[in-house]
Amino acid sequence: MYASIFREGIFDGRTIVITGGGSGIGRCTAHELASLGAKVLITGRDVEKLKRTAAEIRRDGGTAAHYVFDIRDEELVRSTVAGMLADHGIIDGLVNNAGGQYPMPLESIGKKGWEAVLATNLTGGFLVAREIYTQCMKASGGAIVNMIANMWGGMALMGHSGAARAAMMNFTKTAALEWASSGVRVNAVAPGPIASSGADHYDADVLRSAILPQVLKGLPLKRLGEEAEVSSAVVYLLSRGAAFITGTCIRIDGGASLVPMLLELPEHTKSEPYRGFPRASDPDALKNQSSQP
Repeated sequence: MYASIFREGIFDGRTIVITGGGSGIGRCTAHELASLGAKVLITGRDVEKLKRTAAEIRRDGGTAAHYVFDIRDEELVRSTVAGMLADHGIIDGLVNNAGGQYPMPLESIGKKGWEAVLATNLTGGFLVAREIYTQCMKASGGAIVNMIANMWGGMALMGHSGAARAAMMNFTKTAALEWASSGVRVNAVAPGPIASSGADHYDADVLRSAILPQVLKGLPLKRLGEEAEVSSAVVYLLSRGAAFITGTCIRIDGGASLVPMLLELPEHTKSEPYRGFPRASDPDALKNQSSQP
């Protein structure tokens, strides 16, 4: 069972949608919310991943359903949200987690690639949030958490994603202002380097030999984050304990966004991870590779 720090049953009777809920941070968050009593509706494009995660949640005693659609397709988003509401009634929360990108310098990114990443990390999240708001939350209230990234100092080799995530932060603030009168809170979380299945999209040898040592060098906490450490922040922002928080962002990055690029930091092993998700496993690209320096 999920080792959440939150009180059992705090999401009883609440329905939460998690986009990209079949793997990685979305899967972990779905497990934690279900363990706390929520009915979770996980979405994505890979039906097998969604089925596996929903089955895991049910085996652990939770309630889950899955919906297969592309968040970039406006008509599919509209009709799927309508279907969710017909199947389950009110939607109380949304975790806009779905996203994706690939490393490439700006000069090499084509228009097609640029627009594809913006559609996945910005437009799709907007469409899902807008439809859930207009079809449900405008009348019933709710909470939305948008997934962004550590893009505060730019995102070298990820300029398309950085642009999309920065725009999603602005959308978060705007929605918090416009939707507050409907009882809707909108916030964001910004993960830094997390040991999640997303790491498997990169070349494993390059990740281990070049990227990971450089990442750890610039991290005050000197380790990668865990999926559960992101999920905890998402769950808090969805909870009633965050009732006076809207339009803001929690940075879950081990202090990375505080560090000037040229600052040398002392090595240490003082930061212990919170391993709250018993079903978590290391990404293939990071197996046999410690997250410690």
